[in-house]
Amino acid sequence: MSVDLLDAVDKEILDLVQKEIPLVAEPFKELAEKVGISEEEFLQRLNKMKGESIRQISAICDTKALGYKSSLVAARIAPDKLDEMAKVFNQHPGITHNYKRNHDFNLWFTIAVPPNSRFGLEKTVEILGEMANVESIRILPTLKLYKIGVQLDVKKESEANAKAAPTYTEEMRQAAMNMELTDSDIKAILELQKDLEITSRPFDVLAANAGMTTDELLGHAHKLVERGQMRRFSAVLNHRKAGFRANGMGVWNVPEDQANEIGLKMGSFRAVSHCYLRPTYPDWKYNIFTMVHGRDMEECESILQAIEDETGITDRITLYSTKEYKKTRVSYFTPEIYEWEEEVAQRLGL
Repeated sequence: MSVDLLDAVDKEILDLVQKEIPLVAEPFKELAEKVGISEEEFLQRLNKMKGESIRQISAICDTKALGYKSSLVAARIAPDKLDEMAKVFNQHPGITHNYKRNHDFNLWFTIAVPPNSRFGLEKTVEILGEMANVESIRILPTLKLYKIGVQLDVKKESEANAKAAPTYTEEMRQAAMNMELTDSDIKAILELQKDLEITSRPFDVLAANAGMTTDELLGHAHKLVERGQMRRFSAVLNHRKAGFRANGMGVWNVPEDQANEIGLKMGSFRAVSHCYLRPTYPDWKYNIFTMVHGRDMEECESILQAIEDETGITDRITLYSTKEYKKTRVSYFTPEIYEWEEEVAQRLGL
């Protein structure tokens, strides 16, 4: 459903479900009460928006807190080969987001590999780069997290310079990385990461699949949130269908001695969904990355300009995605990555 056809109640529902789905047996009943409508109407409206404005409803886990290694990667590929080579990268199950962007580094993707990966992160990226015949490839891991969590302003209530404190921080991630996962936790994650059915008691099926009662599954879910291994359980919106047709990756050249102070300031902007400190290279000077989403490029630029005005950092560029090659979620503790690694090892004689 186009955002133009959404009424005020639909937009309120979208704002609610992207923030949090309550981890209770009847979550949509609780949300319906907040909106002031019946559970039946809430479910009808949600089902109508599913697959359009709403991409998926599931656990949003922190990749590193689950022991995975992950990174943003930038590749420079001959423009006439880009579409073809993007398919090479897309075959890796741990690549979840893959975009063409308006820069000499024209392919940007995120990748995650499990803790017991055969190759590890760096070797996997090297192998992929060779398979895709890249001109250059740069691993850009998170050195420090200032903010993570998309909260689209569907009702358009906020100004470009509006602030919102991060709900997940570097300190929370570091603490979560020190927590061990039990076999039961992993069973719970395998189910909670699945797209949630829009029914009155949606967790019952997931619990049965995990061999647990609903209360036991929800108990694990609450523990995962408390420990920071799950950032939240919520809906992920289809940005374009929700009216946000532009996503701009604002990258900034910030003096090293100011990076932490400036990163915290940039992450405090409500419209910034992701803010990270990343490494630089001789051919890449930008160290702080801010992701913003707007209804158009003009809205993205107004947000980035507000950040520039407040921080005084002017050495920046904005990388817009001009083509989406892949967008999905990491599937944790499933066999696909190991199968890819085995197949590639045999093919390349590794």
